[in-house]
Amino acid sequence: MGTRRRREAARRAARRTPPGPSPDIDPPDSPASTTSEPARPTKRVRRLLVVDAANVVGANPNGWWNDRPGAAARLHHALLVGDAGYEEVVLVVEGLAKQGVRAGKDAHVRTIHAARDGDSAIVKAAQAGVEAGREVAVVTADRALAGRVEFVGARVHSPTWLLGCLDY
Repeated sequence: MGTRRRREAARRAARRTPPGPSPDIDPPDSPASTTSEPARPTKRVRRLLVVDAANVVGANPNGWWNDRPGAAARLHHALLVGDAGYEEVVLVVEGLAKQGVRAGKDAHVRTIHAARDGDSAIVKAAQAGVEAGREVAVVTADRALAGRVEFVGARVHSPTWLLGCLDY
């Protein structure tokens, strides 16, 4: 199967199976719905996706090594227009890639320029989200980083999963 067909299949699968539940109200069989009080909507948990830009860019062999800033800019744009199913996305860039995307917030995508170590910035962003009561997922293929973010309470998705959600 070609790369394009695999990417389309992954994109369809990602749309069928969202990364996790996010109910807007109490389900009908919950204790809140069986009491005499009227059911109140629960507060919706805002979902946060933290993206290891170096890992995602590196997962797509499209010549990114010749233009790291351009590759980071393309990923940033894909995150802006794509739908990964998260209300907020944090894109962590490091090294030369920082020249391609300015730090700050654009719509639902916030870009962080890692001072030195991108992994530490990713763990810090994931931990801040978890501590704020948010559902957090990190996109990385780095096993050591995956262990660190799982330890603070975040889920992990592969770069292939994200690329399947985006037109990148």
